[in-house]
Amino acid sequence: MCGIVGFWQPGKLPGNADALLGRMMARLHHRGPDGSGSHIDRDRGLAMGHTRLTIIDLRTGQQPLFARKQGLVLTSNGELYDYKKIRAEYVCEGRRFNTKSDSETALFHYMRHGLDFVEQLRGEFAVALFDEREKRLVLVRDRFGIKPLYYHLKDDFLVYGSECKALLAHPDVPRRLAKKAALNQLMQVMVPGTTSFEGIHALEPGCMLIVQEQAGRLVGRVHRYWDMDFPDAKDHDPNPDPRPYIRGVQDRLVDAVSARLEADVPVGCYLSGGIDSCSMLGLATALQQSPVKAFTISFDNKAYDEAAIATEMAMSTGADQEILELGADELYGDSFIRTVWHAERTFYNTLGVAKWHMSKRVRECGYKVVVTGEGSDELFGGYVFFKRDMFRHAPEFAAQGGAAESAMAERNAVFKGSVLTETDASHPAFDELVGFTPSWLQSWLLTLAQGRPLLADGVLEELKDYDPVQAIADKIDPHKLKGRHPLDKVQYTWIKTMLEGQILTWGGDRVDMANSMESRPAFLDQHVAEFARTLPPSLRISEQGVEKWVLREAMRGILPQVLYEREKFAFMAPPAHTDRKKRQAIDEILNERLTPDHVNALGLFDSDRLAKFLADSRQEQDHAKAVRNDILLNHILGLHLIQQELLDRALS
Repeated sequence: MCGIVGFWQPGKLPGNADALLGRMMARLHHRGPDGSGSHIDRDRGLAMGHTRLTIIDLRTGQQPLFARKQGLVLTSNGELYDYKKIRAEYVCEGRRFNTKSDSETALFHYMRHGLDFVEQLRGEFAVALFDEREKRLVLVRDRFGIKPLYYHLKDDFLVYGSECKALLAHPDVPRRLAKKAALNQLMQVMVPGTTSFEGIHALEPGCMLIVQEQAGRLVGRVHRYWDMDFPDAKDHDPNPDPRPYIRGVQDRLVDAVSARLEADVPVGCYLSGGIDSCSMLGLATALQQSPVKAFTISFDNKAYDEAAIATEMAMSTGADQEILELGADELYGDSFIRTVWHAERTFYNTLGVAKWHMSKRVRECGYKVVVTGEGSDELFGGYVFFKRDMFRHAPEFAAQGGAAESAMAERNAVFKGSVLTETDASHPAFDELVGFTPSWLQSWLLTLAQGRPLLADGVLEELKDYDPVQAIADKIDPHKLKGRHPLDKVQYTWIKTMLEGQILTWGGDRVDMANSMESRPAFLDQHVAEFARTLPPSLRISEQGVEKWVLREAMRGILPQVLYEREKFAFMAPPAHTDRKKRQAIDEILNERLTPDHVNALGLFDSDRLAKFLADSRQEQDHAKAVRNDILLNHILGLHLIQQELLDRALS
């Protein structure tokens, strides 16, 4: 786990390239505090840098890595699994490795398979590989986007890095907030491939950017090498025997967790009160000889706190549990500001701040690696909004959907305004793309309707023809939805947007690596995912409305009864309106960072309309509306902090 940066300017590498690369690498020190390495090739105009967090091969794994006879240079961020077996296979063929690093296997795969080498990579990774003979630089991101990778490309210049702040440290990269992206952030959902910043793109999950030098110019093309391709609805077995599916999930999860326990440092587990992280802890306990260290967040609001259930799981496995108690003092103030700096985008809930604190505690306890439960809901139909769409649109629930949906909404009343809407919302772009507007999107449509009028008149005029929802829909391949089951459709659209843009960024890598801590989401192992997409919908959400049914059955022997029977509970921090101290805490930041001068300097919002919104939000009594107000407060504050903390200080 590390940070990678670089730039390529054929024929005109600047004289201060070493210092410039060093400045970019310094922005990623938190991703790799254990060492650094660089490669400058002035003849080819190439600079590549790497900051290292030592987890595999503590002695000889420094990067960049080279295959000098073949003219190859590689830097990598993340983990590649099965590397010991792969290394042994190559050694049996007479090949020789220079390190014990997992990353070096990627070089050997490239030498054998060329650009198809990515098909051989298993894990969470972002890779930069320069091929001197072919005059090309290849950027690769893992299948789900667990590891970040960003780039800015012109016809004579490429710059890339693990985080946008590293790119912003290069003087030739624009340092402007993207207004369209700001509008998307107000509604929480980014357009795939975009960032908060003009001219900086996110390499999408499952993709590789191939940049070729041609007559001194750089020509780039993006190739998608993997996607979550669900089968046609007619190919799902309507009356499946569940036993082979249960066993298939068990076998693949055991293998995935076993692979992610491989490290030359201790590995712990994140533990909430859900069956996902509890399954990870249970499997890790079975696979490790010593007790597992488990890290749990506890909130000061019982409606949102899962610590008691997590403790029951920890006790049942004999885990050494560390509980971190968080309240207003931890969720706001400097911690909120720091989390925005690391996330480089806004967030609707302070869960990201809570996870920043947790990764900090993990490092304080002497750990660099944890196994996590992210991805389970995406693969096995765990979210409550998936279930609502199943009740509404799946033929299996035609007779009982309304009553089941009402009961579910009542049980999840605390999440109205965020996870669930209190009223329906729709958009024609998704009605056409999917056949209906997915429930996961509806909350954000209501947030957008409330947030867009707060923009300044000039911004409203500039964006009058921009539909952020249409822009999202345009990035989703309609061929992956045609003929699919309704559950497959909503899972796919969520995976293509919110999994990478929310769960794995400000809820994952960015707040974990902020404290030099690597998270490994075993559910997002490619073998688990490729099996999960074949699961009949009725085994994901049963006819009784039990979400993640097949996973529950697969993990039944591991989970305490209370967890096996428990309905999915959204993991989020208590919003600001839920108690006076939190409201005071966010008001303190708002008063400091959203002064009239600050609002006018950013220029995104109308100061009078924004002031009225802030005043009205303090008086709101309806829970769902108050939640939406909190969401907008977080986003509006976040946009100002991005300008103040990232852009204004980019070159300092």
